This record gives sequence, C-alpha cells and structure tokens, in this order.
Amino acid sequence: MDGAFRPHNKWLITVTVMTGTIMASVDTSIVNVALPSMRGTLGATIEEIAWVSTGYISSCVIIMPLIAFMSSRFGRKRFCIFSVLLFTCASMLCGLAWNLPSMITFRIIQGLGGGTLIPISQAILRETFPSEEQGVATGIYGIGTILGPALGPTLGGFITDNYSWPWIFYINVPIGIINILLVTQFIQDPPYLVREKGKFDVTGLFFLAAGLGTLQILLERGNEKDWLASNFIKYLAVAASVSLVVFIWRELTTDKPAVDLKILKDTNFASATAVNGVLGMGLLAGLFAMPLFLQQLLGFPATDSGLALLPRGLAMAIVMPVAGRMYNRLGPKVLVGAGLFVSGFSFYQFSRLSLATGYWDIFWPQFYLGAGFGLVFVSLATAGLSTIEKPHMTAAVGLFTVVRQLSGSVGIALAATFLTRGEALNRAILIQHVTPYRDTASQSLDALSSFLLSKGLDPYAASTGAVTIVERTVERQATMLAFNHVYLLITAAFVLSLPMIVLINDVQRNKRKELLQEGEL
Repeated sequence: MDGAFRPHNKWLITVTVMTGTIMASVDTSIVNVALPSMRGTLGATIEEIAWVSTGYISSCVIIMPLIAFMSSRFGRKRFCIFSVLLFTCASMLCGLAWNLPSMITFRIIQGLGGGTLIPISQAILRETFPSEEQGVATGIYGIGTILGPALGPTLGGFITDNYSWPWIFYINVPIGIINILLVTQFIQDPPYLVREKGKFDVTGLFFLAAGLGTLQILLERGNEKDWLASNFIKYLAVAASVSLVVFIWRELTTDKPAVDLKILKDTNFASATAVNGVLGMGLLAGLFAMPLFLQQLLGFPATDSGLALLPRGLAMAIVMPVAGRMYNRLGPKVLVGAGLFVSGFSFYQFSRLSLATGYWDIFWPQFYLGAGFGLVFVSLATAGLSTIEKPHMTAAVGLFTVVRQLSGSVGIALAATFLTRGEALNRAILIQHVTPYRDTASQSLDALSSFLLSKGLDPYAASTGAVTIVERTVERQATMLAFNHVYLLITAAFVLSLPMIVLINDVQRNKRKELLQEGEL
C-alpha cells in the first residue's frame, strides 16, 4: 500500500462501507413512487408531499461538504457510527410519522445521516485499497452510489404495491443495525487524520447551510412556481446567491475553514469534478424524465416503469468492476472519453423515441447508457482523486459528491422546465396545422366522426368526440416532442464535456508505469 497505514481486511471493510452506501443511496429515490400513497395517508397536497423528497435531498447536500470537518472534529469512526445510527433511527420515525410536518422533519434528519455515508465510504475505500487497485475500489463504490438511485423506484414500487409505504423506511432498520456492528468492528481512523480542537468556523457553517439549502429548494420548486414569476423563488435566489458568495469568501480567507475550497486549485481534480457534474446532471435528469415518459405517454404502471429502468442498472453492475480492472491498462482518458461518447449516443437514441416505442426500443439505449455511465464514473473518480493528498481526501470526496448531487438537481429542474414549456410551445405549433381548412385534419375529423356515429353516438356528440380525440393526440405528440428535446439537450451536454478529458490525468498510475518501465530496462 502507499503508506504505513494498513487497515483490516479490505474486503470486510468494503462490505461494511457499501452496506451504508447502498442503504443511503437507495433512499434518494425509493420514496418517489410511494408519494401518492403517502399523500393519501398524511392528507397532503401534491405540492406539500414533494417536500418529503426535497427535505431529504437538501439535508444530504448540506452535510456532504462538512464530512472532513466533522471527521477531524469527532473522529471519523465515531462520526460514521453516529451517522448510521441517526439514519436508522430517522428511518424508523419516518415509518411512524403521524402527519406531514413530522414526516418532513424526520426525512431531513434522515438526510443528515445518509448524506454522510455516501462520500465517507469512498474516502475509506481510497485509503483501504493499494494504488494499483484504486480503479477496482472505485468500481465497487460506484455500484452502490449509481445503482442505488436506479434501483430505488423499482424497489419502492414493489414494496408499496405489495405491502405499504412505511415499509420502505422500516427495511432500513435491520440493515442499519448490522452496519453499525460492522463499522464498530472493522473501521478505524487513519493516523494522518488530525483531531481538530478549539473553535470551529460557525460563520462558514451557517452560510453553507443557508446557501446550499436555499439553492436546493429553489431547484426543486422552481419549475412548479414558474421560476422568477414567483416572489418565493426570487427570495430563494437572492438568499442562495448572497449566502454562497459570503461562504466562498469566508472559506478562502479564514485560517481554519469548515470546507477546504483550496483543493479546487488542483486542475486535475477540478476538471474531473466538472465532468462529474455533467454525469450527475445526465443521470438524474434521465432518471426523472424516463418514468414520466413511460407512465404518461406509454401508460406503464409504476412498477413496470421501474422495471424498465433495470437495464441501465444491470449494465452499470456489469461494467463498473470491468472498468476498474481495465483502468490500469487503458488509463482515464480512453475510458472517460469512451463513456461520454456512449452515454451521449444513448441519449441521442432517446431523443428519437416516439409514441410507437416498444420495450426493446427502450431496453438497448438504457443498457448502453448504463455501460457509458459505468466507464465514466469509475475512471473519473479514480483519476480525479489521484492528485489529492490523503489528509485532504475526505474533503475532496465530499466536494466531488456534492457537485454531482447539485448538478443532478439542476438537471432535474431544467428537464422539468423544458418539458413543461416545450409541451406548451409544441402544442401551439402543432395546433396551427389542425384546422378544418387542411385536408388531412378535415379527413381525420370526418373519419373519427363517422366511427363514433357507427358506435351509436348522436351527430353532435360524435363531432365533439372527434375534436376531443384529435386534441388529445396533438397534446401527446407535443409532449413527445418535448421529451425528445430534453434528451437532445442532455446529448449536447455530454458532447460539449468531451474536450475536458485532456485535463484529466492519474499521477499515481503514471508513476507506476514509469517505475515498471525502469524495472524492465
């Protein structure tokens, strides 16, 4: 290994940290399909019940950049145990929630625990595996962080349909207890983790929480409120902007910052983080749009729409371990470039879907997309963190993860906005061509009226029914075009990120190659 620190058996540590990672990452999406059932039980409106998801994601985003500070303050092992315990207890309370305010409160607490588990797991795996196995470690980690959100809707739909929604929370309790026992037994603090004492950056923590919290809520609620047409969104935008600017200034000028932003001076890490943002945007925007397309336009039930996303998860599960083993041979540039190209091509295929789309038309693009994501994620995380010194690894992982999460929220917000506005714009364009003065439209209306007359309707009802059918057809086509446009924009984002791979290098891998060549000579 790269240093004197040699932890316990690396595979036992892997099982330990991945148990918590998968549990927390699944909870980012497992609730979504259960929201309609929860809404009925808790007596909430559609707008109110959305806070169950918003509260969890917002608290996750706030806590992620702070894991380095909290680990050095209290010890990483203690902080990890506390986080799992917090997540587990909050999960039980979510299942027992008696009204909407209690549910939102417990979900926020659950997010504070779960948001820690995902990045801290990667930091532990980075130091547990030797340098030549960093690709393998990242591939294993990626299976949990990427597959969790992908499998969440499927698992949530199954549990909700066959049991009841509280069980999507109760299922975390035994897993959490097992995870606490594993952490207690197999995780230890590395010797280079300095325990910080004395004063801490309260000002930085305050503006971080205010900035990321308001930004996340803005992104989650912006489309629903019609963005800047709402005073609520305007206030959030001002609060987020001011808070984040003050936070950045504070962290760059104080002696002991809560979040070490100076690591972004590392060009390699900064470039990898930027591409990671594109990956997060495409992943979460795609996960948001595809179930809507399947359910609204193709008529899939919730469980079937979740199952339709499985090819993506299956491909990632296959490709990530393989990519980890290929990493040392091919390097980050080849794998990241190939992954971005395959992902972009898959989204381009989605942009060509239609209302006549069949299952296999969705299966293969989903499978290719999962393969592309797997290649990018493993190589990007391994190379991007290769230039970070171990004492700063936890902070770097926290920033790396929060950028992907925030970018995913931006992707969802943009996708929702373009779908809503695109549907209205496309309908206005299409409806211009559906008039009694156009032969095709007139013939279609006459044919539909004749068909409805043959079914026993009176002439007025038949004529009105024909117009209604044509109007619904136009609306469905307008929505279909909006989905195509969203996927085309995601394709463009992946293509535009391709030039950034020239800035990504793995210093440790290059050093190993040089030593190997010298040894052969």
